[in-house]
Amino acid sequence: MSPNEHAHEYLGRVLIIAGSDSGGGAGVQADLKTVTALGGHASTAITAVTVQNTLGVTGVHDIPLDVIEAQARAVLDDIGADAIKTGMLADAAVVELVAALIAEYGIPAVIDPVMIAKGGAALLQEQAVKVLVEFLIPQATLLTPNAPEAEALTGLPVRTTDDLKRAGDALLALGAQAVLMKGGHIPGDRVVDLLLTPYAETRYETGRIDTRHTHGTGCTLASACAAGLAQGHSLEHSVQAARDYVLEAIRRAPGLGQGHGPLDHGWPMRGR
Repeated sequence: MSPNEHAHEYLGRVLIIAGSDSGGGAGVQADLKTVTALGGHASTAITAVTVQNTLGVTGVHDIPLDVIEAQARAVLDDIGADAIKTGMLADAAVVELVAALIAEYGIPAVIDPVMIAKGGAALLQEQAVKVLVEFLIPQATLLTPNAPEAEALTGLPVRTTDDLKRAGDALLALGAQAVLMKGGHIPGDRVVDLLLTPYAETRYETGRIDTRHTHGTGCTLASACAAGLAQGHSLEHSVQAARDYVLEAIRRAPGLGQGHGPLDHGWPMRGR
């Protein structure tokens, strides 16, 4: 039993283990805003400080491994968490550490296998991918890859919705309890996401929103799923609510920056 379990169960406590985005559109900043907007309590263990804005990432400064671990344990041993959400983990040693922490504390984990930033910058070293497959995917309550990430993790081509299903089944076989296969990179007027478990498949289909302001959508979706799970909702409910939240955040994007702009994370606070 984690500390303060009953005092905080109405909130939903989410520990976010991810990198910082100076532009505020993705990474820890997006995660914090998302969990807060959805009524949860967000805490963090920051893995890297990135120098970035809507035009791209121009610097990555890794946090020492012992500092990442100390941040996570400081939170888990005092505040506790009902869910863990991971984002940018940078290298193999961080991936191994995070997998070990999740296993030790036994907390449900939403794993967003962040590999490449919107602008194309690599956010996960190549040798870390193998470690992620071996150690972290089996710890995933929910894994949330996009098509390029699914290709990197499985070695399978992911260019159609059928490919999404095939790759998702392969990721389940690697040990994930559930996989949300995101179809935003698949061409077409409709975006199809698939939620796969060993027992069921749920298809989500929406019209594509024509906008360049999509920075941080993956981080935001995973954090919204984690918030739902932390608050005691079912996987299906958490994913549906997370998709609804992200779609509205994209629609209301404030149009900031000259490149891939941020979403409107705070829209629920201003009402519909």
